[in-house]
Amino acid sequence: MSPVLEVEGLKKHFGGIAAVDGVSFHVNSGEILGIIGPNGCGKSTTFNCILGQLKPSAGRVRVDGADVTGMRPADLNRLGVSRTFQLLQVFPKLSVRDNLILAGQEHQGTMLSRLFGRPDAGMGAAADEMIAFFKLDHLAGELAGGLSYGQQKLLDAAMAFMAGPRLVLLDEPAGGVNLTMLADLKDRLRAINREKGATFVVIEHNMEFVMSLCSRVIVIAEGKVLAQGTPDAIRSDAAVIDAYLGH
Repeated sequence: MSPVLEVEGLKKHFGGIAAVDGVSFHVNSGEILGIIGPNGCGKSTTFNCILGQLKPSAGRVRVDGADVTGMRPADLNRLGVSRTFQLLQVFPKLSVRDNLILAGQEHQGTMLSRLFGRPDAGMGAAADEMIAFFKLDHLAGELAGGLSYGQQKLLDAAMAFMAGPRLVLLDEPAGGVNLTMLADLKDRLRAINREKGATFVVIEHNMEFVMSLCSRVIVIAEGKVLAQGTPDAIRSDAAVIDAYLGH
């Protein structure tokens, strides 16, 4: 069985600068993969090339064996590839429940079905299930803009998983979240992987968050893959310690 995601020889140049320089990796079905590295090492640029926000200078991206290199984000979304951003993408003037319904609509239906379909686009039951799963029941009717930053991060993650996507890429999910909410987020991410078989990739600066959540970790430095392996292997890798962990 082929991996869910295959990235092969990915490159992205900005003028004479190689932000991503030949990155290759894969993500297996049901895996939680972590990607770490110093600021400016090319992590987010790699994500953006995979997800169509940027056009790669070279290399291939495949989802379930199909070449999706350079495909538009909306088309990738319909193939079941979802993401979060470093900056929150919640709709502050909509309720938690309506945010989830809107996120679900991005994966399903046509413009006509959205205009003339049911008010909840047929996503109400799925939204309620996700609200319960992410333990947001007490906030379901609250406006997203009134939530704490950590609660908004939890909602943002729930929105990414709303339509049962094939693959989710999470960009800095732990950034700015306090320790209590961080524990809740990690617990829910573990649970959605364990109970629903969700496959996802996490880019993160919070080393402990990645090491305790992910089964495999890739280290990127200066636009290249420096090392990959289990969290324990990465912690003890001399090149990683020299390039990243020791700084």
